[in-house]
Amino acid sequence: MTRMMRRMDTRDANHSRPRRGIGDLWLRSIVVLLLAIASFARSANAQFSGPALDLSTPMNHKLVPTTDPAILYPSAREIVIGQGDLLTIHLYGMADYTPTVRVALDGTIQLPLIGSIAVDGLSLRQAQDLIAKRLSDEGMYRNPQVSIQLVESPNEIVTITGEMHGVFPVAGGKRLYDVLAGAGGIPPTASHTVVIHRPGIAAPIVVDMGTDPALSNNANVPLFPRDTVVISRVGVIYLLGAFKLQGAIPITQNSPLTLMQLTALGGGAGFEGQFNDLRIIRTTGAERTVVQIDIKKIMKGQDPDPILQADDIVFLPSNAFKAAIKVGGLGTLLGIASVLVYSLQR
Repeated sequence: MTRMMRRMDTRDANHSRPRRGIGDLWLRSIVVLLLAIASFARSANAQFSGPALDLSTPMNHKLVPTTDPAILYPSAREIVIGQGDLLTIHLYGMADYTPTVRVALDGTIQLPLIGSIAVDGLSLRQAQDLIAKRLSDEGMYRNPQVSIQLVESPNEIVTITGEMHGVFPVAGGKRLYDVLAGAGGIPPTASHTVVIHRPGIAAPIVVDMGTDPALSNNANVPLFPRDTVVISRVGVIYLLGAFKLQGAIPITQNSPLTLMQLTALGGGAGFEGQFNDLRIIRTTGAERTVVQIDIKKIMKGQDPDPILQADDIVFLPSNAFKAAIKVGGLGTLLGIASVLVYSLQR
């Protein structure tokens, strides 16, 4: 009887040992898995080491508004003849000499008695003097008085590109706000800094329309034919990481955007976020700076709410363990807890 009991005790001991071994194996596996996840999360930080040292792409410099009144508000400009213009030539006292011609692609017109004349890029006054000189040099008329009427012109237009698109006639004189209103108004994604490219002026004209209606008339500059108005996109802030919504958040023109406001626009910070390790990545020229912030302290009012700038990147890293729980849901959490309890009991 005693021998039999000893054998049973030995069997029970043999059976219990493998169970403890399985429990230890489960516990070790979970620990190794968590350490691997944690090490992976730490290694992901290397992507914010700054731009490459051999960066050769030119940087976008901040636009400086044009302040020269002579450029912003020039005197009335003469009409300039261009390709495709339809012209009627009048010769004073000669009712039978009224040819109507169109400027060819090579910039010339064909007139009776004098043939081909290059008029592309000339003002009406300059073209009139040139035709009168040619008629006089050819011996056709003595001291002819020539006048030119612009009947039709595809060049009396202003082109708008960027966040707005369109081609608008400006015959008779137009101003910036007239053209923008004709295009449907400035969209919310458009910047209030407008760039105007004008033939004959090397540097672009930069106009800051601002946000104060009382000062808006200062930006209502005149536009001229062949001007190109570039409406750039408003600055954006990039939201990445453990936020409900990610992507580019536009900055409104009339108010600054703080970190808490951006977090609200992003749907709030997720459960898996490392709140004490939020990062604001700001690039100035070719230099990148990273500022680490504890977003919990800002929420509690212990730290000031920072104001963000255009092209800032706000990144909230994820805690690997919390992220795994979030992906797996409650089932994953209960499964890990049950395995740990089972392992400790054994």
